[in-house]
Amino acid sequence: MKKIIFILFALILLPISIYSQSQPYVILISFDGFRWDYANRGISPNIDIMKKDGVSALSLRPCFPTKTFPNHYAIVTGMYPENNGLIANSMHDPYTNEYYKLSDSIQVRNGKWYLGEAFWETAQRNGIISASYFWPGSEISPKYRRPKYFKRYVHTRAYKARVDGIINWLKLPYAERPHFLTLYFSATDDIGHKFNPDSKEVNGAIIKEDSMLGLLFKKLKKINLYDSTNVILVSDHGMTEINKDRTVNIQSILKDFDVEYQQGGPFMLIQPKPDEVNEVYQLLLKNQNHFNVYTKANIPARFHYSNNPFIPDIIISADLGWSLTTDKSAKYMAKMKTGGNHGWDNNTLDMQGIFFAMGPDFKVGYKTATINNIDIYPLLCKIFNISPRSNIDGKLEDIEFILKNR
Repeated sequence: MKKIIFILFALILLPISIYSQSQPYVILISFDGFRWDYANRGISPNIDIMKKDGVSALSLRPCFPTKTFPNHYAIVTGMYPENNGLIANSMHDPYTNEYYKLSDSIQVRNGKWYLGEAFWETAQRNGIISASYFWPGSEISPKYRRPKYFKRYVHTRAYKARVDGIINWLKLPYAERPHFLTLYFSATDDIGHKFNPDSKEVNGAIIKEDSMLGLLFKKLKKINLYDSTNVILVSDHGMTEINKDRTVNIQSILKDFDVEYQQGGPFMLIQPKPDEVNEVYQLLLKNQNHFNVYTKANIPARFHYSNNPFIPDIIISADLGWSLTTDKSAKYMAKMKTGGNHGWDNNTLDMQGIFFAMGPDFKVGYKTATINNIDIYPLLCKIFNISPRSNIDGKLEDIEFILKNR
């Protein structure tokens, strides 16, 4: 009798076992601020391995604005910032007077700002364990919206420790092991801001990040998961050089108006008093030089930047390399010696990022043109054979051709 019960129990568990054993492994890696052409400098041998053994795109097109949090969240939700909630690295909710900014860990972890469903949420609803060694949105509350395993962001955390963290998760017993994991490095962004994209310092950052990719490959081989793991390498945006001679002080143009200024540099958001919106807009339009000014009603559809109540009434986008300032930020810019920035029109080439993918689900030695970052979420769903959310902006048909047998 006991033997019969054991056999029946085993048969019940068999489908679950077969399903879990069939789950692929995917590691999604971000090199923050890694411009589309950095991989062509001949100093990233491990990215070259991905080019040879996997898929390489000419570039990865980010969303507007080309900032860190909006685009990292666009990658994992498949939604434009106007829909995923993160319209910028800092935001103002005029209805509650709350402010979101990266330096405020309480608000960064407040789920009210994050409207999309990150892929780790979709995965875990489908029985796929996820883990994140840093990724914007991975720390939010409530708990059920986070990956099962995650690390709270520590900017100074050693890069080798991050790779070791991924490997340690993959060494967990099979039933506890994550199959979707994220990993984040910021050297190219940090150094790109301080110096500029063409500096020797940025080349050093490229070499550093590429070496971490090599370390990951080495450790995956050691635990016998290299050949069975899909590795996707992306960046959130590119970088371009700025200087103090290419600035426009918007506050000096609007000196007679009481307006709220948000953001600055590559783009600026302006909120005038309700009865002065058109007057402010017309004045900016009259003084339009090295920037384009739009209202939420007339901003070109390709920006996908109007359908959100937190976006102010006026949006200004500077010409590439030009910076929009207020009186306060103009003083800072005047002291600047060199540097780089991002946030401009997402169609400009300098704002484009990277996309490389390698593993059992990807074609080998395959080159493609530019890929949109919002299409990565439906691609992940396809790899794991699960259904994406119905309200996403990304399209599987625009990216699935990079998979084998497609």
